[in-house]
Amino acid sequence: MNWDRIEGNWKQLKGKAKEQWGKLTDDDFDVAAGKRDQLAGRVQERYGIAKDEAERQVDTWANNFKD
Repeated sequence: MNWDRIEGNWKQLKGKAKEQWGKLTDDDFDVAAGKRDQLAGRVQERYGIAKDEAERQVDTWANNFKD
């Protein structure tokens, strides 16, 4: 799914993101608001992983949804 659609459907998809990244807080998800860079940054910060790994995880997660 493209990020414009993820951002537009963030309220519905936020629960799926919470399942994927349980260490992120509600505030983290509210700040991310369906934006790829924000979500990857929060994943990187909370999990202590490299930026490219966080981006890979976020892209893999997003690709699970059909457009």
